[in-house]
Amino acid sequence: MKNTDTIEMVLKSKANNSVLSITPDEPVYKALEKMSEHNIGALLVLADDHVAGILSERDYARRGDLQGHSAKRTKVKKIMTSPVHCVSPSETVDECMSIMTQKHFRHLPVLKDEKVVGLISIGDLVKWVISGHEQTIQELQGYITGAYPA
Repeated sequence: MKNTDTIEMVLKSKANNSVLSITPDEPVYKALEKMSEHNIGALLVLADDHVAGILSERDYARRGDLQGHSAKRTKVKKIMTSPVHCVSPSETVDECMSIMTQKHFRHLPVLKDEKVVGLISIGDLVKWVISGHEQTIQELQGYITGAYPA
């Protein structure tokens, strides 16, 4: 597991790669319920199977609650982030980490031929990088102790 591995590899390794979504005209409250139920921090906002935006807990905190918008009366499209920066499955872990760091994103939708194939979080990428480091450490320990294959 390396930083040069593709996002496609990361998506294949995820235990649950289903992408949860909501429509722009649904109430924010419904989105918050769905995020809570599935213990996630963001939902893709899809209109006619196309990415219209993304709604995160951060969006609600900054553009919803703090600005006095009732979650039950406010539509998702009022506080969602749009447009959304999307990536392809062929982009690398490093490239996506760079995008997330520079643009202060925590989630990136993954599109192939304009179809949503996944959603990656900064947590997914950090886990991938840590697993790669752990693998390298095990290989080095094996080399030092003589257990490394010849």
